[in-house]
Amino acid sequence: MLFGASTFIWVSPFSTANIDLLSKVKNMGYDIVEIAVEDTRIIDWKLIKDAARDLDLKITISGAFGPERDISSTNPAFREIGKQYIIDCIRIAQQMDSPVFGGPVYSAVGKTRIVSEEQKKQERAWCVDILKEVSQIAGDCGVTLGLEPLNRFETDMINTVDQALSILEEVGNRNLKIVLDTFHSNIEEKDIPASIRKIGKDLLCHVQGNESDRGTPGTGHLEWHGIQGALADIGYDGAVVIETFGQPSKELARAACIWRPLANSADELAEEGLAFYKKLFVPTHSIVNA
Repeated sequence: MLFGASTFIWVSPFSTANIDLLSKVKNMGYDIVEIAVEDTRIIDWKLIKDAARDLDLKITISGAFGPERDISSTNPAFREIGKQYIIDCIRIAQQMDSPVFGGPVYSAVGKTRIVSEEQKKQERAWCVDILKEVSQIAGDCGVTLGLEPLNRFETDMINTVDQALSILEEVGNRNLKIVLDTFHSNIEEKDIPASIRKIGKDLLCHVQGNESDRGTPGTGHLEWHGIQGALADIGYDGAVVIETFGQPSKELARAACIWRPLANSADELAEEGLAFYKKLFVPTHSIVNA
């Protein structure tokens, strides 16, 4: 199992000017840096890839979905912008050798409303149509597109694993899978280990292992041993990444409802979170491979 840290822990938006984060993440002992792509224009991808290669650090790519990147929007211009952003990030993931591009690809973060059943069906239809198209592009690029359920305070569209699986079934493309973020699962799932087993190895492409308050993993009330056991049961051998927000932009803070510091410092959260991950996952992983 590989462990990663998101650039969101330290900075928003990430740009080439933050390239020193790669050395920091590597020196802490992480295998992966997860780059959150808020603005594709401010990152020199070749420079970042070369730096990661020199450090022997892997890269995964995640998305940031504001109102104008909403493939289920009633505004057709926003649907097109959202589709193009997903395609751009898939191609970035291909360039950076990231096996996945993931996030709440179906809607804008912070979009929570009560709407008619008719409008819900229409928004879902727009979403599914575009996901069919971009999932095929992902497959052509050798990248898995990861769909991440969010909690009810951040989206009104896909909150649970069951809802995510329903979308996957409707899209019907094996290149579309599920990203599981345990922070959201803690709010929405009645039994997180059972939800992991329901997804199964074939459909779980990425895990963001975040604490119940989105602070340092191991310091909240998540049932981590149950989560570890379920991942072991399904044979998950992908990445587990900490994604939390140390210095969120105003837009990101509003969308994710981040109103206070989540740890004494970003470095402390990342260092202590990795130590917890290794204590939780590595001994069992070693036994399995013995």
